[in-house]
Amino acid sequence: MSQDFPNCTVVDHPLVKHKLTLMRRVETSTASFRALLQEISQLLAYEAMRDLKLRDETIQTPLATMEAPVLDGKKLVLVAILRAGQGILDGMLQLVPSARIGHIGMYRDPETLMAVEYYYKVPGQLTDRDVIVCDPMLATGNSAIAALSRIKNSKPGSLRFVCLLACPEGLANLREHHPDVHVYTAAIDERLNEHGYILPGLGDAGDRLFGTK
Repeated sequence: MSQDFPNCTVVDHPLVKHKLTLMRRVETSTASFRALLQEISQLLAYEAMRDLKLRDETIQTPLATMEAPVLDGKKLVLVAILRAGQGILDGMLQLVPSARIGHIGMYRDPETLMAVEYYYKVPGQLTDRDVIVCDPMLATGNSAIAALSRIKNSKPGSLRFVCLLACPEGLANLREHHPDVHVYTAAIDERLNEHGYILPGLGDAGDRLFGTK
């Protein structure tokens, strides 16, 4: 299905598929769900960061001097859409612990399904920085669209979106509003239900991550 969405890369590694199946199971505990999300997030990050810029630096190995590649440019910025995006961010930080961090608080109006912002705190200077926005579920896409719009006001060098699950409706909506933002996900599920939840999905990611339901 990913070929139908040129703005999306499905990271279909066997480990990702296996861990996602474990997360989908209704009997999976909060602790296991949290650990699995962090593990999958590292695998998603690996793909989302594949084209980060490099430069050569002269280093000394135990045996010789050599020119070796290191990340170039300003530090990466990871932005979590609260609250569930924190679970993906925690996993990514294990790969890039020096990244700058931002948070955008969003909740979905239960009547309109539109995103309502209640918190915004990101690094002050995003110009020329690579920014990755994290949220487990790309459902209606409204929260992602609102968050990306806010970040674009700061003119980042590049902007990507990482999620655990996406659906056709959310991908189409995001592409309509932000055709320049590429999405990285573990799977594209079948559809949305009448309440704006992904089917078959895995339930409410925030509730399962934090044990609040």
